[in-house]
Amino acid sequence: MVNPIYTIAYDIGTTGVKTCLFSITDKIELLAAASEGYPLYVLPGGGAEQDPDEWWDAMVKSTRTVMSKVKVDKKDIMGISFCSQMQGLVLVDENGNAVRRAMSYMDQRAREELKKGIAYGPQIAGANVPKLLKALQITGAVACSVKDPVWKYKWVEAHEPDVFARVYKWLDVKEYLICRMTGEFIMTPDSAFGALLYDIRKGKEGWSPEICKLYGVQEKHLAKIVRCTDRVGKLRKQQAEELGLEEGTAVFGGGGDASLIGVGAGAVDVGDTHIYSGTSGWVSTVVDKSIVDTGAMIAAIVGARPNHFNYFAELETAAKCVEWVKDHLALDEIDIYLDKSHDLKHHHADREVVYTNLYDYMMAVVDTVPAGSNGVIFTPWLHGNRCPFEDPNARGMFFNISLETGKSEMIRAVVEGVCFHMRWLLETEAKKVQTSQTVRFVGGGALSDITCQIMADILGRTVETVDSPQNIGSVGAAATIAVGVGLIKDLGEAKKLIPAAKTFYPNKADKTVYDRNFAAYKRLYKANKDIYAILNGDE
Repeated sequence: MVNPIYTIAYDIGTTGVKTCLFSITDKIELLAAASEGYPLYVLPGGGAEQDPDEWWDAMVKSTRTVMSKVKVDKKDIMGISFCSQMQGLVLVDENGNAVRRAMSYMDQRAREELKKGIAYGPQIAGANVPKLLKALQITGAVACSVKDPVWKYKWVEAHEPDVFARVYKWLDVKEYLICRMTGEFIMTPDSAFGALLYDIRKGKEGWSPEICKLYGVQEKHLAKIVRCTDRVGKLRKQQAEELGLEEGTAVFGGGGDASLIGVGAGAVDVGDTHIYSGTSGWVSTVVDKSIVDTGAMIAAIVGARPNHFNYFAELETAAKCVEWVKDHLALDEIDIYLDKSHDLKHHHADREVVYTNLYDYMMAVVDTVPAGSNGVIFTPWLHGNRCPFEDPNARGMFFNISLETGKSEMIRAVVEGVCFHMRWLLETEAKKVQTSQTVRFVGGGALSDITCQIMADILGRTVETVDSPQNIGSVGAAATIAVGVGLIKDLGEAKKLIPAAKTFYPNKADKTVYDRNFAAYKRLYKANKDIYAILNGDE
């Protein structure tokens, strides 16, 4: 057994930060974790902002909590890294101070800037054709959404000229926190790709002067690009004192959630596929070149490992659907009440089992319902859908309910519906790229063995899970440190630090019913598309 190295990884989400302390030996092991929340400020006209000071305060509190839980000397922590929400806009002055609150990836105020910048003239997918073709050729993507950071940048330029005049650098969320820790202004390639100004062509990787000119971005505002595994600086004295860490601790580039969750899943080689189920969800397969399926809204995004991309198909609401059914449907019929003081009991044939939380009990109830939920199908489009069809008007539904249907069938149908959509995404990806027969499944949705087995049965593939699947982005961040300190050669070797904890094999007996229900599932959107438009088109 090699001597452990200790690392801290910050997972900077939309609602809060989770701080994780890991030991790394022949595997990455979580020793302690703590979370702290912060607000999202929703403003008129589609604004969504966060206060960078509140990110920092949450990091300070959670770091001190984590360090109080373990007997690890702060001097033994070899590195700090990040997994973070992406496509935020944090504009800072020469001292690294934010000149205004950060604009979240959810901010939608820049409609006019989008229209002036790219959404005019002859268009494909909402973008001016010559600009779209040039952007795709250079960056592998195009800034055609009001949520894209470049239009937020242009919005500040147009609406807050005094603020804009003070801008020294444009940073993303984790890059701001790295700057606060170290005084260094950097951006990792995945963040640069998310800014949609990054030249993905081999030999030209870096900011694209041509695309900056196309969108009207000042190149002087762009930070130096470094690799996700690079040691970018040292923790400064004041920040070390605030966090309760050692001055001089190495700080690494880290990555965005879309890049590092795959690394944390151990899906790092070309052809490796992983499925993530958290609030949102996705299917992602590692590829070695830029690929776009515009019809299915699937694209390859720059990964944390150099010269590798993640071919990425997203579902807006994944495990969030299970949370919804827990909060709104599960509570009374199966004898569960909001009073948390009561144990939850479920009578098996030979014993009585007491459950300590609602979710575990709900999953046990799901396990009593046969595969296929007695014909009930649920569509998990509670916030619209993106892939393999894009429609903000699509919504969830329970289909084929009868007098015999109970809530138990409906709850299982929700779990199956999310899995059906993941199968749809996986099969759509497989039309363009080679996907893996063994799929890594991560995120909070992978905590339940019952869900994992349903996933394997519906996919018809072997499913593997890993330790701490709900902290998987932080595991990926810890892997960037393992490379940075020389423990492993590159992120391609991260897989050996992240072994499978459990394996689930598809049950062939359920194949017929799942294939039947899946065929029906795929037809439900097309059959109801016009009705969704009537009911939700003006929302």
